[in-house]
Amino acid sequence: MPPVVVLLSDFGLTDPYVGVMKGVMLHLLPTLTLVDLSHGVPPQDVRTGALFLESAWRYFPEGTVFLCVVDPGVGGPRRPVILRSAGRLFVGPDNGLLSLLPDGEWWEIAVKEPLASRTFHGRDLFAPVAAKLAAGQEPGRLGHPVSDPQRLSLPEAKDGEGEILYFDGYGNAITSLRGIDVGEVEVADRSLPVFVSYGAVAPGEALALTGSTGRLELAVRNGSAQAELALEMGMLVRVHPWK
Repeated sequence: MPPVVVLLSDFGLTDPYVGVMKGVMLHLLPTLTLVDLSHGVPPQDVRTGALFLESAWRYFPEGTVFLCVVDPGVGGPRRPVILRSAGRLFVGPDNGLLSLLPDGEWWEIAVKEPLASRTFHGRDLFAPVAAKLAAGQEPGRLGHPVSDPQRLSLPEAKDGEGEILYFDGYGNAITSLRGIDVGEVEVADRSLPVFVSYGAVAPGEALALTGSTGRLELAVRNGSAQAELALEMGMLVRVHPWK
């Protein structure tokens, strides 16, 4: 199959940034298949970007290259890195964005000449490296090994308590808790019943369920839990499972 590069960023689609990165890669390797995972990561939200990657990487074939750019420290001292993990390659900034992936080998990308821009490493550094990796170049030829990549510190879920990590495009609240099949969930002075699907309640009713990521989600059928339940990032969530 043709080489595949999957793109993840916080660039959105209003500006030309995503298209330019694709153009750089296609110029170097015209046979590429390019897939957009998401460009809707909230601006500078490294943790949400990492959670997107955590939930998605396994659904792409081995050999896939991921170009990941959520990079609030662009142009600063943070390292550009390559990670080889679970038979796939990931390119991006060493700021925790890649740290929720399975353990693997890390390399710091060697920058041998001045880049065209200090503020667009997605175009001038990460995109060319992703294309070279997709063409079969070994990471060790593009940089040197590192043993101390930056790690995110996610809130630990314990004793049935966790917190809201992020909201998806529907306003569903994804939490730090693993999903359960039956029980109740407390959040924002409300008690939500746990069901197995959105369709188990009437339109406009709130519920909790195990989402497609395996995490516990809070939702309103045909509505936004974020807006209608006045939920916020970091809110405490408590689970009462039923035996």
